Amino acid sequence: MRDIAGTVACIDGNTFMVSDASGDVESSPSTPVGLFAADTRFLSRWRLTVNGECMTALSVDDSQYFEVTFFAVPGAAVDYVEADVSAIRRRRIGPDLTESLTIFNYGERDMTLDVRLEVAADFADIFEIKFDIGEKSGAYYTNVGENELRLGYRRGTYRREVIVSASEPAEFGPDGLGFAVRLRPGQQWSTRLQAVMLALRPDGVDLRSALRALRPDESTLPTSVQAWVAAAPTLDTDSVGLQQVYHRSLVDLAALRFAPLSLGGASVPAAGLPWFMTLFGRDSLLTCLQTLPVTPSLTPPTLRILASLQGTRTDDVLEEDPGRILHELRYGESAAFEEQPHSPYYGTVDASPLFVVLLDEYERWSGDTALVMELEQEARAALAWIDRYADLNSTGYIWYQRRNRATGLDNQCWKDSWDSISYADGRLPGFPRATCETQGYAYDAKIRGARLARTFWGDPAFAERLESEAAALYDRFNREFWLEDRGFYALALDHDGTPVDSLSSNIGHLLWSGIVPPERAPRVVEHLMGPALFSGWGVRTFAEGQRRYNPLGYHNGTVWPFDNSFIAWGLRRYGFGNEAARIAEGILSAATYFEGRLPEAFGGFDRDTTKFPIRYPTAGSPQAWSSGACMLLIRTMLGINPHEDHLAVDPALPATFGRIALLDIPGRWGERDAFARQRPDQH
Repeated sequence: MRDIAGTVACIDGNTFMVSDASGDVESSPSTPVGLFAADTRFLSRWRLTVNGECMTALSVDDSQYFEVTFFAVPGAAVDYVEADVSAIRRRRIGPDLTESLTIFNYGERDMTLDVRLEVAADFADIFEIKFDIGEKSGAYYTNVGENELRLGYRRGTYRREVIVSASEPAEFGPDGLGFAVRLRPGQQWSTRLQAVMLALRPDGVDLRSALRALRPDESTLPTSVQAWVAAAPTLDTDSVGLQQVYHRSLVDLAALRFAPLSLGGASVPAAGLPWFMTLFGRDSLLTCLQTLPVTPSLTPPTLRILASLQGTRTDDVLEEDPGRILHELRYGESAAFEEQPHSPYYGTVDASPLFVVLLDEYERWSGDTALVMELEQEARAALAWIDRYADLNSTGYIWYQRRNRATGLDNQCWKDSWDSISYADGRLPGFPRATCETQGYAYDAKIRGARLARTFWGDPAFAERLESEAAALYDRFNREFWLEDRGFYALALDHDGTPVDSLSSNIGHLLWSGIVPPERAPRVVEHLMGPALFSGWGVRTFAEGQRRYNPLGYHNGTVWPFDNSFIAWGLRRYGFGNEAARIAEGILSAATYFEGRLPEAFGGFDRDTTKFPIRYPTAGSPQAWSSGACMLLIRTMLGINPHEDHLAVDPALPATFGRIALLDIPGRWGERDAFARQRPDQH
């Protein structure tokens, strides 16, 4: 896991450590390097020296996401060819950090070694690092014990500590610990280092103790990962690249599973390393939608946890409303002191309809009627939120405008950077705004909610009302968002109803939601697959030629694998199998340049120009919905869909994929296989 240049990462859920290739951590205030948990950096320095010399890496084994082994020698790179002293650092991440250190003497004489580990903790909040915020407001403290070093930070009732200890006798000081090691020729010495991270309540109880109770023995991790991979369908294909991406995506999804503090221990997907290692409503729901054919076990706990945190009141700081599904859950200092919205924060307009969409889609796959009944009231509340609280202009659309003027998000759609919603000439619209894809999600949620109400909740009147509302939204949307002279849908409506006329990937989401009339779909697809949007690797977030287009702009021209997976899914819904296959081929081919791991985003440069995908400078990786993209693209290529108690298969493969078989696909049908091969008459 080396997605930050020159670094190696070790992950278990939302606990992770990023170091250099020798295993050392020497962080700066603005780089996400160190040991992190619960949105806090618990170690900002973890540096090994032998006789005063830093270590130089020889090799790294990071084949397991939760474990890394570093092989290193003391001294500069030019000195290590005939090194007599070497070291192995075996690091494992669980609820806490453990690291075994072994020093070898392969020289011909006895050696006395001063082995030291420099330790420091700045307890930086992840947002302090992301936005390079200056001095902290609290106070640091250090307690040096005979057998441990305790570093702490306190700000009012907010307290975080890290306790460093070793299995061998050590001399502890405020800056770390040291060992006096004597080795004869051919002898080795070892110690086991541990860093225990504490998130302390005012009464001294550690909020993270529940995580240790869930996994008292870290040795179970390898078995857990093997079981996770074994439970997934087997991919049989002649494409080595696809096989690599599929396996890497499965393992990355396993790495990103975490149990939110104080929420019962169920595992849900964290959004992604390094900035989003927590629960996100939109990201988690879309990841579960992507992965239903492969890892359906992610969905029930995600729906249950989001339901347990659903809004119940009106709060302008949190941007909470009754029925609203949260945007993100945070545990760090900035959330505790409302320097960002206090957690949970509800500033998203798409998670609420997506909650209903996922609940319905999950039942179609699983036949789990019990979950549909269990979450009836939460699904009804999410549907009610759409019309009661989200229609800020009383026009029948979902609008957004932040109520938390200090720290809330300006844009509350999936493209949530400040300048992601603009006219073609670069002007930013006013507020409130109504983005096009969100209306598609609302339409889909009403259609699916009607099925749930009629089939399971015994409420045909509610079902008829939802269907009537969906039909009215369909007509209104296609009248007011459609730009006839351009042949595509506006990105959004401005506050006064003026269409925001830029061409974006958002129109692809309208296809999978089903709000596009069949006769308009060909014109939409023509734009999606045209040179302004389609780079050859995938559909750009923003079309080339518009004022704010930038192939390295976060939402203004990059290619997002998750975005493309849903666009491809929508293309299949409307019968454009060849076009969906082109997107699948581009995205999956790009993954081979990232060692099988699809990043959050990559550059929107034309494929013919660059010949390889360009890394986006600060892309998160691994990212849950980027890992999920592979799963949805496989579903799309195979054309697999639940049909009553059967699995329907209607493949459309890219020409570069000769054969794909997905074996033992779980669902209400038990387990079924899906096969596809490229035929000579396919294009």
